[in-house]
Amino acid sequence: MTDQSSPQIGSPKIGVLAIQGDYERHAAALEESGAQPSLVKTADALENLNALILPGGESTTMLKFLTRGDAGHNLFDALRSFAQEKPVFGTCAGAILLASEVRHPHQPSLGILDIAVERNAYGAQRDSAILTLETTLPEWQELGPLETVFIRAPRIVFTGPEVEILAEREGFPVLIRQGKAMAATFHPELSADRRVHQLFVDLVLANENVTGKSR
Repeated sequence: MTDQSSPQIGSPKIGVLAIQGDYERHAAALEESGAQPSLVKTADALENLNALILPGGESTTMLKFLTRGDAGHNLFDALRSFAQEKPVFGTCAGAILLASEVRHPHQPSLGILDIAVERNAYGAQRDSAILTLETTLPEWQELGPLETVFIRAPRIVFTGPEVEILAEREGFPVLIRQGKAMAATFHPELSADRRVHQLFVDLVLANENVTGKSR
């Protein structure tokens, strides 16, 4: 895994928050999708990144680390500032962190995506499931349904008018996009299908074309 000080042209440097979850698999998926992954544990590590993935884990535990003042250096505020400027992608607990509203129970969040999320809405660990779901992206249709791995997944129960729903489970969104942010309530890093990570890498590259920061 590469960790260079500045991104190469056409190969964006994408951080993965390395607090909880299978961040190493996210890093491997990013590398397979043409990006340079970099593990992030402090606010300083956000410098020189083109984008960031917030992986799964336990959102309450993640919040405790993000908001403490020692090793975390109040990483919560640094993540919010970063996400307001650059592309971010949250999976499972990461989607909860990006939401505007968190329910059952309420907890603080970054407020980046215009969505409301219910925690652990699909049940406990034993209720985990691997499903194949249709998507709304025309370029994905010929590739068939998308494999989705749900582990103690949250449920998106509200989406604002600017949120694009890319896949659903039982009528509820499981993959969404809003501007330069994405969220999935499943774990794309646990599947061999790299379409979701590739979609985020393409979004990052499109954002760099607009801002002219590295391309």
